Amino acid sequence: MSQIHSRVKPITKLTAVSSNPSVSGRVYPLLAADHALARHSAAVVMYYSENPFGSFILDPMRESLSKILTLYPTVTGRLTRTENGNWAVKGNDAGVRVTMTKVGSSLDEWLRSADSVEERDLAAFDDMPEDPYIWSPFRIQINEFEGGGVAIGVSFTHLLADPTSATFLLKTWADAHRGRPVSPPLFTRRLSLGDGEKIPNIATKSTTFYANKSKLDDHIVSPTKMSSVTFKFSNTTMNQCLSKIKPHCPNATPFDFLASLFWKQILKIKSNSPKDGQNNNNNNHSISICSDIRNSFQSSNSQRYYFGNALHISQLTIDPKEMAENELGHIVELVHNHLERLGEEEEETWSAMEWLESQKEKDGRYVMPFTMYGPELSCVSMEHMMMKKGNENESLSYATKFVKDSKPVHVSYNIGNVEGEGLIIIMPSNEGGLARNVKVMLPSKREVDELCEDQAILSFNPTMILGGRDE
Repeated sequence: MSQIHSRVKPITKLTAVSSNPSVSGRVYPLLAADHALARHSAAVVMYYSENPFGSFILDPMRESLSKILTLYPTVTGRLTRTENGNWAVKGNDAGVRVTMTKVGSSLDEWLRSADSVEERDLAAFDDMPEDPYIWSPFRIQINEFEGGGVAIGVSFTHLLADPTSATFLLKTWADAHRGRPVSPPLFTRRLSLGDGEKIPNIATKSTTFYANKSKLDDHIVSPTKMSSVTFKFSNTTMNQCLSKIKPHCPNATPFDFLASLFWKQILKIKSNSPKDGQNNNNNNHSISICSDIRNSFQSSNSQRYYFGNALHISQLTIDPKEMAENELGHIVELVHNHLERLGEEEEETWSAMEWLESQKEKDGRYVMPFTMYGPELSCVSMEHMMMKKGNENESLSYATKFVKDSKPVHVSYNIGNVEGEGLIIIMPSNEGGLARNVKVMLPSKREVDELCEDQAILSFNPTMILGGRDE
């Protein structure tokens, strides 16, 4: 727990194990793309207005968790080193640590008053230790609020999975609890572009960006402290926003609009800020965009999914003068076109994977991980979480229902050890449709306070929750 006087009080700890033993001793090697993310941790917190658990220790909820853990040997296993020193997961059914807590407030009060520090208390946000061989790389925390609400937090090392994978894990658990059919995840990945008979092209913009990023922070030993806040934009507001910018970008997505809006306003705040020890560098007109690439190596109509890291980070740079002098619609068009080109140029995406795999020592050991979220301003897209349900768009996050018709009232995604200029995460909202939540993490509370008072952002009437002091 991060605070001495936290409202989150641990009640009990236990271990959830697979209902069917896995193949003991089987080793699941981790790829270069996984190793590159090893500096970071991650967490997903799902808030429910009703508590579906009862007494978890004897409840069917624990039975359903044990049932689905059989499908996730990399979740219940433990980290180990292979002969060449790279990380792998050894299946040994050691299980997942589960913590039960009581929260000293109601759910509504928490969402209004909790800060970014307190939210971390809901998910056992723990960095990987130097010797993680008996450490549970995934941890589940069940937090009961006064009045019946509950938050389920899943925290994990980014070495093993991304936030989308953790969402699938929770969705599988919820489906199993309701007696719905579940499908095992995929644990294989196409490693090479094409048929593997030709030398892949690793001379692309993506590989140049990754190479430069890997050289930036060898000296960094501790993360930048961040302050954060979450903005909620309604479906009505997003419809109006996208309609207004149609002349500039008729096919703009909510992500295109919100990423552009917050990028532009954050840069404005930073340019007007005194140099108070923050990472004010010459690249503050650049943003790195983190997007999901699962569809690149699995069928889009498959009922199964890849469990692991399936992320591609690309950089978009705009001249500061161009940013300052152009309307928001112009920036939206640039962001949209950037992502559209990435979607069309599969080689660009795969070249980054190939470059990471090529960066090995002579003995086959991968190079040291580097900061993937930073030091430049970074923005994570969760647009891939949206699914079609009839004529409506529904998010996978909010389809995670342990009880029929009882979807989460809020889902929060968190990344640990963010460096430099800050992080923006654009997520689905419980309202559905085009509604989105935007979590912003910046290097100081002053910057967050200024963002909360920014008139360009306030003109869209967002609701602000879970904002507060330095982490």
